[in-house]
Amino acid sequence: MVSAAPLLQVSHLSVSFAMEDETVAAVKDISFQLEKGQTLALVGESGSGKSVSSSSIMGLLPANAAIAPESSVRFQQQELLTLSEKQLRRVRGDRIAMIFQEPMTSLNPYMPVGEQVAEAIMCHRKVNRKQAVAETLALFEKVQLPDPAKRLGHYPHEFSGGQLQRIMIAMALANKPDILIADEPTTALDVTVQAEVLKLLKDIQAEMGMAILFITHDLGVVKHFADDVVVMCKGEVVETGTVQQIFEQPRHSYTKMLLDAEPKAHGPASAAPAEVVLTAEDVRVRYVLKTNWLGQETEHLDAVKGISLTVRPGQTVGIVGESGSGKSTLGRALMQLLPSSGQIAFAGKSIQAMSKQERYALKQNMQMVFQDPYGSLSPRMTIGDIITEPLTVFTTLTKPERMQRARQALEEVRLDPHCINRYPHEFSGGQRQRIAIARALIMEPKFILLDEPTSALDRSVQLTVLELLKDIQQRHNIGYLFISHDLSVIRAISDEVIVMQRGEVVERGTAQQVFDAPQQPYTQRLIDACMLIDEAA
Repeated sequence: MVSAAPLLQVSHLSVSFAMEDETVAAVKDISFQLEKGQTLALVGESGSGKSVSSSSIMGLLPANAAIAPESSVRFQQQELLTLSEKQLRRVRGDRIAMIFQEPMTSLNPYMPVGEQVAEAIMCHRKVNRKQAVAETLALFEKVQLPDPAKRLGHYPHEFSGGQLQRIMIAMALANKPDILIADEPTTALDVTVQAEVLKLLKDIQAEMGMAILFITHDLGVVKHFADDVVVMCKGEVVETGTVQQIFEQPRHSYTKMLLDAEPKAHGPASAAPAEVVLTAEDVRVRYVLKTNWLGQETEHLDAVKGISLTVRPGQTVGIVGESGSGKSTLGRALMQLLPSSGQIAFAGKSIQAMSKQERYALKQNMQMVFQDPYGSLSPRMTIGDIITEPLTVFTTLTKPERMQRARQALEEVRLDPHCINRYPHEFSGGQRQRIAIARALIMEPKFILLDEPTSALDRSVQLTVLELLKDIQQRHNIGYLFISHDLSVIRAISDEVIVMQRGEVVERGTAQQVFDAPQQPYTQRLIDACMLIDEAA
């Protein structure tokens, strides 16, 4: 039964942004309501207006945003759009809390996480520091952060992605809000952690009776987690209904497209070519954790423990494993971004034995797409300059020629080439990742390391990017090392799969062997967790 007075009522919300050369309508006359205890999912591709809608509710729009006069956002029958900033602060973080999409950029890198959560408590309630720290510890225990008392004094960079998201959840729950807005809270998490975080949110919701506005592009998560769904496309609501209605009887063609956008399993691998692009033998990475007063090592962590692999032209080797398994550390060691032991060779020549000039030239043929596009794209450069930077360094092309190549690269990753003069902060998380992929592809290298390149992309764009990567690989015979926590993506693109746990290889084989007949319990657990998230989706 629908309540006469919804907890949150959004009516005729329209938001536009004044750009240098045009006004962009990001949200166009949308309406929805949220009841107490309800989980409502806002679903759509990157750029559909999901996050702009949630930012409007929280009063967190940038200065160049304009909300139409007829728009209304009422919380407990109070109009939020007419409140002053001081009045909004009493609601924001207290009665309505938010979990942001990128926890590493949402947390202050200069403050211990315990202080940041305690600060959120003291801002809204009359408690002293000791009481706030005690409440913070209880929250860390509630969200199942490992060793919570010890981690109070640690900084954001000392946590994994899953742990950072738990800290963000703890901060959002600090003042027992009536509404929790979760903006892509599981985007960059591996499947086992994703399942744990979703269960945690459900348990806390049942305990506290709060409503959740869940913003995501992952329909598998929506079916598992939400009660009702609002589907958005290009700033408009195209369909609404219960989860059952949306998944079993979708009416709009856009909704049907989203439901059908699932990566398909990779076909049988062709015979491997004789030549080799990259080889690694017994690669090891050790981090020194503690030293004594003489500077001698007293405690260390072996992040990568003697791993060997081979990548051939036109082949994709996929690496899967939970956060902390050593996937990204191995990748960075192969790219010479971390010190390591063992042998790494490119086209049969040892990289360690190369001269400085040879290593510099090698960068043309070894490119990398990083996991965090926000951190890997310079905020001071336009995306045109970002994408063409490799061309500036390694070619003699004129600026107009470079910009034309950049426009072509943007079209390949489904971005409007007219946005070439915009900056990274003007794009969504998924759009920023496509910019990073365009930058890596523009040099047409022989080897690309892709570290979670599709983690921030919605399913339909994932399919486009995967097909794009396959097409470019076939045309230019590029070897890929593809790191991901998304098993469906790994299966869709990989010829060979390596499963890592705690710095070691626990299983390897063709994609078909690993996914259809896993030999190790750890591999089976990863597959089971993936099936839980995507059950019946």
